[in-house]
Amino acid sequence: MAITTFDDVEAEFEAFDDWDDRYRLIIALGQALPPMDAALKTDANKVRGCASQVWLHPHMDGGVLRFAADSDAAIVKGLVALVLMLADGRRPDDVDGAAIKARLDALGLSKHLSSNRTQGLASMIARIDALAKHSMGSAA
Repeated sequence: MAITTFDDVEAEFEAFDDWDDRYRLIIALGQALPPMDAALKTDANKVRGCASQVWLHPHMDGGVLRFAADSDAAIVKGLVALVLMLADGRRPDDVDGAAIKARLDALGLSKHLSSNRTQGLASMIARIDALAKHSMGSAA
């Protein structure tokens, strides 16, 4: 089954018996992210609060937010992919950091990630939420 939506991820997580399979899925999601142009890996696009390097570059496309993203760590790149499944391609006012966190929490990630990765995930969500709010202000 091709994993293309967050609902697909939730179904796969339910089907797996152990976290090793879930980690492999997360890593595969990261590997499937489109490559990020090296020119976008700037300090301005870096997500603060992540132990690994994480970059998020937003742009508006037809009224919706689109993101280029990357990380230098396989699992973290997969976490970025999960977050983007809940934010990319949405109108800025439809991006809700609390809702993204709740959907990710329902997967049980916080119980199975290191404290550094849990903090990094929270930083990614906060950055996406802030970028969406900034985009709404720019569009007004």
